[in-house]
Amino acid sequence: MNHSFLLTCAGIMAGAIASISGFGIGSILTPLLASWIGTKLAVAVVSIPHFIGTALRFVVIREHVDRRVLWTFGAASAAGGLVGALLHIWMRSAILGYVLGVLLVFAGFMGITGLAARMSFGKRSAWFAGGLSGMFGGLVGNQGGIRSAALLGFNLRRDAFVATATAIALLVDLFRMPVYALLQFHQIVSQWQLAAIATLGVIAGTVSGKWMLRRIPENTFRLIVSSIILVLGFWMLLHPAA
Repeated sequence: MNHSFLLTCAGIMAGAIASISGFGIGSILTPLLASWIGTKLAVAVVSIPHFIGTALRFVVIREHVDRRVLWTFGAASAAGGLVGALLHIWMRSAILGYVLGVLLVFAGFMGITGLAARMSFGKRSAWFAGGLSGMFGGLVGNQGGIRSAALLGFNLRRDAFVATATAIALLVDLFRMPVYALLQFHQIVSQWQLAAIATLGVIAGTVSGKWMLRRIPENTFRLIVSSIILVLGFWMLLHPAA
């Protein structure tokens, strides 16, 4: 199958999923690109459509952001994102592939079994989880599941929860992307076509996500997404250096 077509479809699906669940762009796009350009470079390249899709989503729902949580929990996540990005630079692609695979399998399993919806942290442990989620975001671009579970500990309303999670993801991107750009600039630029195609797909999926998925029952939607992520996780574990 043509890479451009496959990446466009994956980008649309990732953007649509993220517009509903608040995360999923990295979970869908990173394993796909990793099979073509390696995990390390894939994480850096996917940060571009991830940032743009997240920023677009943030513009729409920014008025619901809980600023207290953003500048406390979000600060811990941003610091973790910076640490993760620095670790990302010095780790081999195979190791990053294993880490990403484990995280995807964990997220997929938690979603399929329904444990993700019931898992939450107290406010003190949520700070630690926030830093941890940010670190994984910087390391392998996958942080949504842990971040969402941690945010449940703050008892936010639904709109505030989604908006604050989006703002924190954007903050982590702002801290990790300069590290990628500084140390992987030429490699990222060499893949500008893949980044552009993925970005256009994510934008299309983000804009049309709610319309595309409104007819799918929430439980069915979560099961489908979790199953996809679980399969991608096992694939990464079998092909960590791809």
